[in-house]
Amino acid sequence: MMRKKQLTTSALALMIILPSFLSVPAEAATEGKVSSKDEVVYATLDADGNLDHIYVVNTFEVERAGKILDYGQYKNVKNLTDLSEVEQEGQEVKADAPEGKFTYQGNMEEGTELPWDVSVSYTLDGKEVDPTLLAGKSGHLEIMIDTAKNTGGNPVFYENYLMQVSLSLPNTYENIEAADGMVANAGKNKQITFTVLPGKEKKLSVEADVKDFEFKGVELAAVPSTLPIDATGTEGMTGDLSELSDAIGKLNDGVAELENGVSQLNNGAASLRDGSSQYRSGIGELNGSSSQLVGASGSIKEALAAINQSLSSQSAGADLSSLNELPAGLEKLANGLKETANGMRTLRDNYSQAFAALDGAIKEIPASQVTEEEIAALRNSAANKEVVDKLAASHLAAQKVKGTYASVNGAFAAVEPSLNQMSGAVTEISGQLTAISTDLSASLKDTNLNGLAELQKGLGQLSAKYGDFHSGLVGYTNGVDQLASSYGKLHSGITELAGGTSQLKNGVSELHDGTTELYQETKDLPEKMQAEINKMMDEYDKSDFKPVSFVSEKNEKVSSVQFVIKTESIEKEEKKVKKAEPEKEKGFWELFLDLFKQG
Repeated sequence: MMRKKQLTTSALALMIILPSFLSVPAEAATEGKVSSKDEVVYATLDADGNLDHIYVVNTFEVERAGKILDYGQYKNVKNLTDLSEVEQEGQEVKADAPEGKFTYQGNMEEGTELPWDVSVSYTLDGKEVDPTLLAGKSGHLEIMIDTAKNTGGNPVFYENYLMQVSLSLPNTYENIEAADGMVANAGKNKQITFTVLPGKEKKLSVEADVKDFEFKGVELAAVPSTLPIDATGTEGMTGDLSELSDAIGKLNDGVAELENGVSQLNNGAASLRDGSSQYRSGIGELNGSSSQLVGASGSIKEALAAINQSLSSQSAGADLSSLNELPAGLEKLANGLKETANGMRTLRDNYSQAFAALDGAIKEIPASQVTEEEIAALRNSAANKEVVDKLAASHLAAQKVKGTYASVNGAFAAVEPSLNQMSGAVTEISGQLTAISTDLSASLKDTNLNGLAELQKGLGQLSAKYGDFHSGLVGYTNGVDQLASSYGKLHSGITELAGGTSQLKNGVSELHDGTTELYQETKDLPEKMQAEINKMMDEYDKSDFKPVSFVSEKNEKVSSVQFVIKTESIEKEEKKVKKAEPEKEKGFWELFLDLFKQG
């Protein structure tokens, strides 16, 4: 009786359940409609960066429920949305997708390549170490990560994707450093992040002093570099460069004017040096002949005194035949003094011209002083430092000449009036001697004692005046001697100035060549900068990038593809504790079959 009841119950359960398994759809499944597809590529690497396996999570936005078709080189697939089966035949993947989001996972076949080659190496205290031996070690650790293009992968991702490389180290590690990386606090850890631009290889490095080392691995995330580069503000930068270029052009024009001015200054300094040399020679000759002039004047003074004395001692009826030679001697002396006066006037005229040229040239030297700060600023600019040194030296030499000239200018100015005075005095004496010679000659012919007395009186006056003239002549020649000595120093300064202006001319010429070259290089700087900005924007602005499928070029409506890559962790081995295995629970089908085994 009991057995019959159990069979009846089993039969009843079978009648209830079997129709749901044996039922056949009344009509074929409808075709689904997909609006977009996202792919997230997950890759696992070993600690050295060698590829282990890749799987892809595909997510569809389904507008209309039904059968959808996808493609991919998968070795197996798994539905991540519901319990319905995902069919795979070759590269075709079919699934009954509900409306909304539908997700399945596909494990890629062996040999699938990532777009990047990733290499990770480790050194401990300067020695390379196998990562399998690093767990639990202590010392100075360096982790080096190299990313490069994988020629076996699809280049479109390498050229258009921005990669972020990150790793986490405990705060207990000391002296954490990451060149070109950003280090941030993340709870109990330090988060180190690097950015690798599209199409660029990168060598990254992280260093730290570690203790009892463990490591969660390196994580790499790659996404399209689709953020457009904002070009606003570049106009201001190129505008500033335009102002810089214009300023350099004005600088070049100013240096050109400076070169012309320095050239004129150099020509003037050379003329000044030549004129100064001639003047120095003339003043030297004048100084050399001063002793002869003083000696001759002394002889004239003595002769006049002797004549005056001789006439004073003559008495009536005395023999005057010795005086017959005196008129001719006086006439000759008068002619000599006349020539001396003419020579002094010629010297005065030449001196006046030379002094005017010298005075004008030195006055053209700017009186303004260039400060040490201005010279230092010029040295710190783009100007040639040797040229600046020459400019400074020439400026000092010019100021030295100007200062020396200011101190002796009074002596120079006094020469011309002295020459005028001396020339006039000599001319006057020459005239008096001529008149005396004429009067004496007439008196001797008449042998008139009254005339002789007047002659004696005139000669006495002439002798007295000539004594004053001779004293002035001696003072004048002493002044000429001092002038000749002082002028030697001035001439040395003028010669130094001429040499300095010559170097200055060469230096400014080189400076002008440099500023001309600088202007030629920078006059198109704004356009070149804008071209570089445009080039950079073209290189890094991937906003027009159209996503393509990583798994198959047949896939359409791909809206995004992302990569998540991670190296395995380096961890210390934990001691395994053997646990009792729990009794396996029976599934629904096993429980259903058990209904028929009871009896």
